Amino acid sequence: MKWKATLVKYRDADRIAVEFEKDPELIRRIKLIHDARWNPAKKYWHIPDTSENRARFRLVQKEDTEPSAEGQEQLRQFIRWLSAKRYSSNTIKTYSESLRLFLIYFRMKAVSEITNADVMDFNHDYILKNRFSASYQNQFTSAIKLYFRTIRNTNIEVDKIERPKKNKMLPNVLSKEEVKLILEAHANLKHKTMLSLIYSCGLRCSELLQLRPGDIDSKRNIVFIKEAKGKKDRITSLSPKILVLLRTYYALYKPKTYLFEGKERGSMYSAKSLQSVLKQALEKARIKKPVTLHWLRHSYATHLLESGTDLRYIQELLGHNSSRTTEIYTHVSTKNLQQIKSPFDDL
Repeated sequence: MKWKATLVKYRDADRIAVEFEKDPELIRRIKLIHDARWNPAKKYWHIPDTSENRARFRLVQKEDTEPSAEGQEQLRQFIRWLSAKRYSSNTIKTYSESLRLFLIYFRMKAVSEITNADVMDFNHDYILKNRFSASYQNQFTSAIKLYFRTIRNTNIEVDKIERPKKNKMLPNVLSKEEVKLILEAHANLKHKTMLSLIYSCGLRCSELLQLRPGDIDSKRNIVFIKEAKGKKDRITSLSPKILVLLRTYYALYKPKTYLFEGKERGSMYSAKSLQSVLKQALEKARIKKPVTLHWLRHSYATHLLESGTDLRYIQELLGHNSSRTTEIYTHVSTKNLQQIKSPFDDL
């Protein structure tokens, strides 16, 4: 996500101007910042000039955007520990950035002196004050709890660090008609095949990009997904229809290393480019919903459930650890709801 932040004056008040290309998610996130305003004349958002907002957009002095010397060393040790434990690169990046911001907040305090009360203050004065989401707070909590379990000299009681109450959000699901419009929008065979494979197998974006030609077993009609979320391998079914599409694609593109490669032969196709492929499909299909690639995975699971597939099989196909995660799709399936007659119809 590209943005540009600069210091500006607005009605004699110090503000931070934030410019970025129109993006529904970025607009939603900046609206969560207290007193965020849109300047229609200059085409940028502006927010209060506070230390928290400067840190958010990297506008503070260097000494204010880095942990103390002790904190920096602790951060390096934490990253080494995560790497030794074979955490994924995305998890290492997410956890280390969360810990970095936490240690910046307490840069004037020795790590050994940080207490559970300090963690509560951080949640109240940084997370809640800036109106960050519960999921963002939970991300911080995971990083902080894991970090304090790796060090000895601490006043923190890890088990007493509370997680935020989870929002009970339902997954976004497309109708089969909408999915068909999206998958048929592209004339480009590669783009069509990528989106089709995500939906037909219920793949995550990262899982699709990491696929190699050898992961497609056409004789057994399965896709072998290696080291997916949680470092787990799994297999998912391969429909005859998608197999025909894959064979046509393979004959034309002849991928070398990855099933879907970038501009340079042998390189992995980028997640950003894949998101652009979906965006273009939505424009061509004239679908106005803020669809993401993960919506295709949600739609796959819901459509399986509506067609009568057992929830236990859907759990295996999606690679969920808990059946409770998969059960959420029962709340968005419309198969049984459509059979319920509203009393309004009898009036």
